[in-house]
Order: sequence, then structure tokens, then C-alpha cells
Amino acid sequence: MKVTVLGAGAWGTTLAILLHYNGHSVTLWEYKKDYAKKLLKHRLNQTYLPDIPIPEEINITHNLEEATINKNMIVLGTPAQFLRSVLKNVDYRDIKNSIFVSLSKGIEINTLLTMSQVISDVYPELDKSQIGVISGPSHAEEVSRRIPTAVVAASSAKETSKTIQAAFMTSYFRVYSTCDILGAELGGAFKNVIAIGAGIIDGAKFGDNTKAAIMTRGIAEISRLGITMGAKPETFSGLSGMGDLIVTCMSRHSRNRYVGEKIGGGMKLKDVLKNMYAVAEGVETSRSASQLAKKYKVETPITNEVYKVLFEEKDPVKATTDLMTRDMKEE
Repeated sequence: MKVTVLGAGAWGTTLAILLHYNGHSVTLWEYKKDYAKKLLKHRLNQTYLPDIPIPEEINITHNLEEATINKNMIVLGTPAQFLRSVLKNVDYRDIKNSIFVSLSKGIEINTLLTMSQVISDVYPELDKSQIGVISGPSHAEEVSRRIPTAVVAASSAKETSKTIQAAFMTSYFRVYSTCDILGAELGGAFKNVIAIGAGIIDGAKFGDNTKAAIMTRGIAEISRLGITMGAKPETFSGLSGMGDLIVTCMSRHSRNRYVGEKIGGGMKLKDVLKNMYAVAEGVETSRSASQLAKKYKVETPITNEVYKVLFEEKDPVKATTDLMTRDMKEE
């Protein structure tokens, strides 16, 4: 297939290389013109993935029309809050027959839309069967080194999820398929908020017991909200739910856990983000998730406390204490 990856971050670059080795004709689009030139010159993503060479056969461009016209598949690796602005610059006539695959794990602020819903909102003429996502426990730092990984390809159309599955499947990158695209997206987005909470636990020097509680109760509230919004319960016990939550809460590669750890250790959010190259999607998603919980009248105590720590400068220790001293509940 002719495939374009929009977004040359660590994950976009990793999957562009994977798709190339799977026999596809791949174009990698970089938003910043100067950085696109550096990628072309050095064939290394020195900011995000410095040790992984980019094959010469991968076309690297800053030209969005060149990247998107007459492609079978367009893989969207741009951060969630920037996806709409990128898509608005793509002529629908160029992509009307393409399959879209979102990699972003976030909820758009203000609209409270998932990424597949953003795609449909920007291109109302596009059939929903042409939209899919990839989600699951998958750090670029490991996939780029061909460490065995399992993810989920999701689309409302079974045939599309199978097409995405076949495009990405390798001996080290195992892809399962599902038609619960909403559940896959919500699990991938909401777990980033819980991962910030897990990082706060690390930074505040609480213990493994505390972190296990945050993770376990975190997946409970993710499931509550997701199911209320229309997702399937079993999705949250799978790779795009519990699987992604585990890796994001535990891994040294996790940007969201890192943000929480620094804040738990006493730093302010603005100072943490100022020193980061990559985007921690859970920061803005904590806003969206809190609003969605209010909209659907679902109890999400961990998400609420993470939001307060991030944006109301609530003391992390006080937030943890407040979680522990809530009214008695049945599990």
C-alpha cells in the first residue's frame, strides 16, 4: 500500500519504519520545515529517536499535499490537540478514498471528541468505515528496537480493522482487531490521566501498595465512564485498557508518569512541561475527562484529584489523603 504517517515524533517515526519493512511505500510528514530537512539530511530523528536509522526508501516531506494525495492509508501521529488543525489543511478530494488510522491517545478539549470523532467532524463526507485507531501498550522506544509488543487495531467496520491489522502485523508487533473503536480510544486516553496519578505517587515517595491501588481503582473508573459513554466492558480488561494502563503507569518511558513524578516531587506543571520535547497527552485529557465525567454523571475520584493537582495546585499528599479518606464503598 501507499501509506503516509503524519507526525515525525518517536511513535510516528517508529511506525513509518515498521510499515516500510512490511513492504509498504511510506511517506513521513514532519510539521516543522527545518526539522524535516534535518531528518532528510541525517536520516535520524535526533530529538525523539536518536539511535534508529530511517531507511533511505522512506520519503520525508514537509509538504502536506505531497504527503496525503492518493494514499491508501493515512496514519495520524500528531498530538491530539493539534489533529484538527492538521486535518483542516488537507483537501478532502485528496483523501476521500483513504483509510485513516489514529495513533493519538487523547480527548479534544472543548469539543470532548475522541480522535476518530474529530476526523468525522472535519470530514463529514468520509464514511466511518474508513476510520480506525491503533491502541495498546506500545512505547516507541521499545517497538523501534523490535521488542515484542501487542496492540489493538480498532474500527467500527470489521473489514477496516482487519486491513489495519494486516498492514502493521510483524513477528515482533502483534496486532489484534476489534470493532469497539470507542472503547479502544477511551481506554488509551483516560489511562494517561491515571498514569499521571501513578507518577505523583512515585514522586511523593509513597509505596507499591499505593500505586497498585491507584492503578486498580483507576481502571475501575475508566471502565465506569467508558461503559456509560457506550464502550464495551471487555475492552477495558484488554490491551487498550488494562494493558495500556499498566505500561503507562510503570514504565520509565512514560511521559505521563514522568509528569506526575516531577509534580509529586514538588515541581510546578509549567516548569515540567517547559523542559519536555514530547507531549504528555494526559495533562489536557485530565480536563476533558473531568468534563466528561460531569456530563455523564460518573464518579471519577482519581481523575478529579489529578486535575486539581495539575491545574489548581493542590498538594499531592493532600490529594492522596483525600482519596484514602473518602466514604466507605463496596468494591
